[in-house]
Amino acid sequence: MTIQWFPGHMAKARREVEEKLKLVDFVVELVDARAPLSSQNPMLQQVLQDKTKMVVLMKKDLADQQRTQQWISYFQDLNITAVAVNVNDKADIKRIIQLAKQLGQTKMDKLAKKGIRPRPARAMIVGIPNVGKSTLINRLANKKIAKTGDKPGVTKQQLWIKVGKDFELLDTPGILWPKFEDEQVGLRLAAIGTIKDQLLPLQDIVAFVISYMQEYYPSQLRERYNLDETMQDMWDIFELIGKQRGALESGGHVNFDKVADLVLRDLRTGRLGNITLEVPEEDGI
Repeated sequence: MTIQWFPGHMAKARREVEEKLKLVDFVVELVDARAPLSSQNPMLQQVLQDKTKMVVLMKKDLADQQRTQQWISYFQDLNITAVAVNVNDKADIKRIIQLAKQLGQTKMDKLAKKGIRPRPARAMIVGIPNVGKSTLINRLANKKIAKTGDKPGVTKQQLWIKVGKDFELLDTPGILWPKFEDEQVGLRLAAIGTIKDQLLPLQDIVAFVISYMQEYYPSQLRERYNLDETMQDMWDIFELIGKQRGALESGGHVNFDKVADLVLRDLRTGRLGNITLEVPEEDGI
């Protein structure tokens, strides 16, 4: 299965990222802590090439803490600065600013040696849609600057933002790549709400989530839905969840679409517990 979704504004955004890259000292790339590798844009990696980069694992409060630490180690092994954040935690926001200052210091030292007056470090913030970029920018700037929303593709243009006296951020629209060759990548991104729900059948997304949780998080499935991990038939699983949660239609039959919708809601809001949908040693390169 190949999923294709490449609106015109994303093609334009790629060109603008390429053009503006020379204006910044380093790049802040946001990924979703629940799927850190899948939420990295491979097309964007080509554009960034050897640019100094910090990877910020967003929504750590929804992710498996142990897995998050494994992913941070994964990026650090690639000599990439990595940090996990909850945008509502002020300590996490301060940590990002501290790391940004450290990354920008090399550039500032070079300017000082040339007799040029130091300026704030400049960074470009990039990431795929709906990863929480606008919310993070507002936290970093300590005021509402970037428009936020729970739908992919809210930011449509580039914008410079001052983060105190420490550094300046160049905001960019979220950029997806033209198509997902790997079905697993598409399913992970659909599950966490990064790509539009309409791109994949909701029941297929939820079947993927349940199968994954049966392997890695069986106790959380059992706690939420009283689902025995020995139950394998997805039809029976949907029926069980639907009857328990009242996802019924006229005649008392289970509505599978309603079941899919409520399971996705439970996943995205954390009601299913802290879950990460890929493992470094299995999905990392």
